This record gives sequence, C-alpha cells and structure tokens, in this order.
Amino acid sequence: MDVVEERGQTLLVDDTVLVSGQVDRTTDFERGFPIHFARAGEDWEPDPMIWDDQNVVVSVKDRGLVIVSGCSHAGAINVLRNAQRLTGESRIAGFIGGCHLTGGTFEPIIEPTVEAFARAGVGRVVPAHCSGWRATHLLAARMPAAFVQPSVGTVLSF
Repeated sequence: MDVVEERGQTLLVDDTVLVSGQVDRTTDFERGFPIHFARAGEDWEPDPMIWDDQNVVVSVKDRGLVIVSGCSHAGAINVLRNAQRLTGESRIAGFIGGCHLTGGTFEPIIEPTVEAFARAGVGRVVPAHCSGWRATHLLAARMPAAFVQPSVGTVLSF
C-alpha cells in the first residue's frame, strides 16, 4: 500500500468519493484546539489549527451531500461549509461524525454550532464520539427530525 500525502481535495473510488483535503477556516467562532501541540524536529510547538483535518464527502442524487468527519478539529461548521464550497452543492443530506464540542474549552461554541447546523437545513445530523453530551442533547432538542443517536450497527438511509 502506498501512502499519499495531499493537502488539497482528492477524488477516490472511481471519482465518486471526495476527500476534502485541508479544511478552510471561515467561521468566526471555530478557533481550533488551543491546547494541541505538534512535533517540530526535536521540539513541540503550538498547533491549534490542526491543519491536517480532513473528511469524506459523497453526493447523494436528489438529496445533497453526506459528510463524514472524524473529529472536525477545523470545526464542524467549517467542515460543512468547506464541503459546500468544494462541490458547489448547498444541500446537506447528512453530517456524520465528531463535532469536537466536548469539555469546557468548546462549550462556548456549542450554541452557534447547533444554530448553524439548523440554519443549513442538515437532513440528518449524527454526532459521534467527541461531540459531547451537551452538544448532542442540544442538537437533539433543536433538530429532533434530523437527529440520529448513533451506536454500533446504526444504519442510515439518505
């Protein structure tokens, strides 16, 4: 297997699956992960933006985009908007993955994140591991028709 490093977007699986590449930071409330450090030679240096954050995007015919993100270190809304920018598609059929909103550092951005998901009209929102209890419950309350509580074996249809 070959490992390919790519900062830009890449199409895979017969050009049907888009890997986002580096995610643009465009929101005014998603400011990275302030306590993150990266190795630089022999030293460690602050790396709050975690520039290697990527996600996978698939366009579902007549429905819009399904975005699968790991932790969304770039910010879940930055991930969503980046997918829209890369594809030219505004409809979001689903967002699956971590929203990186757990803990005191990120609690102040839970409200604007949930509000932005609601304004974007996300069809299914499936918050994963690092979304946190508070964000998950607010997403469920604010977007009950779109909210899916994931667990092992969850099957989603779009």
